[in-house]
Amino acid sequence: MRIRVLGAAAGGGFPQWNCNCRNCAGVRAGSIRARTRTQSSIAVCGSDSTAWALVNASPDITAQLQANPILQPGRALRDCAISGIVLVDGQVDHTTGLYMLRESTRPWPIWCTDSTYADLTRGNPILNVLGHFCGVDRRRIDLEDNTFEVDGVRGVHWRALAVPGKPAPYSPNRESPVPGDNLALVMTDTTTRRSAVYAPGLGAMDDAVWRQMQSAACVMVDGTFWTDDEMIRLGASRKRARDIGHLPQSGVGGMLEWLDELPRSTRKVLIHVNNTNPILDENSEEAAEVARRGVEVAYDGMEIEL
Repeated sequence: MRIRVLGAAAGGGFPQWNCNCRNCAGVRAGSIRARTRTQSSIAVCGSDSTAWALVNASPDITAQLQANPILQPGRALRDCAISGIVLVDGQVDHTTGLYMLRESTRPWPIWCTDSTYADLTRGNPILNVLGHFCGVDRRRIDLEDNTFEVDGVRGVHWRALAVPGKPAPYSPNRESPVPGDNLALVMTDTTTRRSAVYAPGLGAMDDAVWRQMQSAACVMVDGTFWTDDEMIRLGASRKRARDIGHLPQSGVGGMLEWLDELPRSTRKVLIHVNNTNPILDENSEEAAEVARRGVEVAYDGMEIEL
C-alpha cells in the first residue's frame, strides 16, 4: 500500500491568499524556511499503481493532479488513475474539488456517511450539481458495519471510525454533531497487514481511534493548530482550536502528548496544518520540538509505503 500526500495544509492552503501572518508573509518574502502546501488530500493505492483512491477532493485538486503524474496514466483520450473518492466529512476544503472533476466520463463512486451525504445534497448540494455533469455513484459508509473496499484499489482494506469533531457550518448538525459527521480512516495492506490511520480532523482523542493508532505502522493525524488559542492570539478568530473541532498539538492533553505514548516504531505524521501554525517554519522552536519527539510534518508529495 502506498499513500501519497497531495495536499498537507488546512483550508486556505499555505500561504493563504489573504493572510499576512508571520508564516504567510515570510514564505512569500523568502524570509523563513518553509514549503508551500496545497489543501488537505491524500491518494492511496494497493497492488495496482494505476488505480488510486482519492481521499477528500480539495479545491486544489487540479494542481495536485498535475503535480502527481502517476495519477495520469494516459491510457485513453480522457483518463485518470482515480478509481473512487472517499470523504471523511462534508467540509468545503474536502469537497470543493468535486466540481473540478465534473468532466469524468463515468459517475464518480463516492464513499461517505449518511450525515455527509445529507450535507452535500442539502446544505451544500454539490452532489446534486454533479448529477448534471458526470453523475455520482454514491457508496454508503455504514458505521455499524464500518469496513469497505474501494473498487479497483486491490489489496487495501478500509475501515471508517466516527471521531469527535464538528460538521461543516452549513450542516444542520453544526451545533449538535452526530456520529459520521467526521471520520478517521484505517487503511490496511492485505498482504503485509500493516495499517495507517488517517484522521485530519480530530477534536478530541477517541477510544476507538486510539486503539487503532496504537497498532498502526503509521498515523497521519490532525496538525491544524499548535495552541488552542492560536487564532485568538493572532486576532484571526474568536474561537479556540477545540471549538472548531481540532485538537492542538501543544499543552496538556495535546496531540504531541498522545503521540509520545505510541510505540517508537510508529511513523507519526501531522497533516492538515493551518497556515498560522509555527511548525511550518522549519527553523522555529516548535518545529524543532516536533522533530525531537520523532514526529514529521506532512508536505505535498510526501509518500508512505507500508
